[in-house]
Amino acid sequence: MDAIIVGVLALQGDFREHINMLRILGVEAREIRFPRQLDEVDGLIIPGGESTTINKLFDKYGFREKLHEFHRSGKPLFGTCAGLIVLAKKAKGEESQLGLIDIDVERNAYGRQIDSFEQKISLNLDHKAEKKDFNSVYIRAPKIIRKSDGVKVLGMHDDEIVLARQKNVLVSSFHPELTEDTRIHRYFIGMIRENIKEK
Repeated sequence: MDAIIVGVLALQGDFREHINMLRILGVEAREIRFPRQLDEVDGLIIPGGESTTINKLFDKYGFREKLHEFHRSGKPLFGTCAGLIVLAKKAKGEESQLGLIDIDVERNAYGRQIDSFEQKISLNLDHKAEKKDFNSVYIRAPKIIRKSDGVKVLGMHDDEIVLARQKNVLVSSFHPELTEDTRIHRYFIGMIRENIKEK
């Protein structure tokens, strides 16, 4: 098993699917339920779920300052769907954003749960001209409606950004953990390894 340890926030949402994906990749995955556990992991995934509920649980369990500290340490964070919303600088209808990636988002922009769909997106994880398809799953997905120049675009759905990175923060509008394609999780693991190497 790989020496790195990846935490998956397990307060709410589809954290088990992320854990399964990480274990398929041979990485130790831990459920994170208390802020002190963040000291034990090399990177953190904030899964999909309900962003308003996640924000309330951050306050209830005292996660907010600890997550800022985690980010300042350089450890990578990966937010999917609701995880993207809580990591964003601004989100319509939300008041308590972590502001760890300079994007603005619109919640449920692709429709309600019954409007969930799958879509091939253009994936560009290596920043080269050749772009490869990824079959992405959208469930009440948020839309990135603004980004700063410091945010790199890694995936597009038509003309819309659905996968992006700023320094040690990676976000996706869709659910890569609900597919069998491990490329995005492997990319995140690569971010963690790179951070450890730089220490």
